[in-house]
Amino acid sequence: MSKVILEGFIEVPENDLELVREELPNHIKLTRNENGCMIFDVNQDQENKCRFNVYEEFVNQESFDFHQKRVKLSRWGEITKNVKRNYNIKS
Repeated sequence: MSKVILEGFIEVPENDLELVREELPNHIKLTRNENGCMIFDVNQDQENKCRFNVYEEFVNQESFDFHQKRVKLSRWGEITKNVKRNYNIKS
């Protein structure tokens, strides 16, 4: 199986921004500790405070799918329910 790469950005509503910033370090830590996570970077855009650029690499589809399921059930999934996601996924 080939690795899965996700690249893009999220747009956070301004009223959710503080909570997203607070939870982001935990989300990054948990994701980087997942089996199969090779790279996981989320950075707030320098020009648009509501935009966070995202780059992820997982060793295969199975590890990527596990990540997606875990996130949906996590605190991060809960607090980002109003976030607009703009991703390109390659495998």
